[in-house]
Amino acid sequence: MALISYKKVNISHSDGEAVLRGVDFHVEEGEFIYLIGRVGSGKSSLLKTIYQEMDIEDGDEAMALGYDLLTIRRKQIPELRRKMGIIFQDLQLLSDRSVYRNLQFVLKATGWTDKAAIDDRINEVLTQVGMTAMKDRMPHELSGGEQQHVNIARALLNSPQLIVADEPTSSLDNETADSIIRLLREISLKGTAVILTTHNRSLLNKYPGIVYRCNNQRLEEVTNDYNQMQFSEEELKD
Repeated sequence: MALISYKKVNISHSDGEAVLRGVDFHVEEGEFIYLIGRVGSGKSSLLKTIYQEMDIEDGDEAMALGYDLLTIRRKQIPELRRKMGIIFQDLQLLSDRSVYRNLQFVLKATGWTDKAAIDDRINEVLTQVGMTAMKDRMPHELSGGEQQHVNIARALLNSPQLIVADEPTSSLDNETADSIIRLLREISLKGTAVILTTHNRSLLNKYPGIVYRCNNQRLEEVTNDYNQMQFSEEELKD
């Protein structure tokens, strides 16, 4: 069973302006998926429909992690989001507490109560992203890349089936961006599906995955030929 299954889905802004039409989009366990396209082409909007920050207008099918997004109730959305890890462009770490306390806050908010289990899980995910030495640091003491590693650790806390990342390498230097994509690729190889938007063409070549392109209100898979397609910098920019 697919983790995500969209068939002929239409997505519009709240004012009725069309974003994407007739979307067919499928995600299986462990897949590593890129979304590319121009600014405003619908990449982020598609992600937002998955974690239900943005509604789906209509479609033949829109399933995500066992939930029907065409009929989902508002009270079910927190349950849906607990099954996935979400990585935002703007980091969104709590500035008034340490890395450890940031992660502890998430676990407690999602029902964890055993202190030893919480401590073990935090150490596990920080080890996985190479940030154990930083667990007592405050967010402002971390570089942008280090903060993004913590964000990935936070996304992993509840062992999600799916990670959704909106421009996880935005504003990072090439070396740091490379380390972020490499880490996400390693996570996908362990069975967690990853969907990310990016404008960095070199990363697509270095860490191959399934590639979808948003263009002219359409979503098309270009995995087999994107290396031959001449995307301009403006087209891939986000």
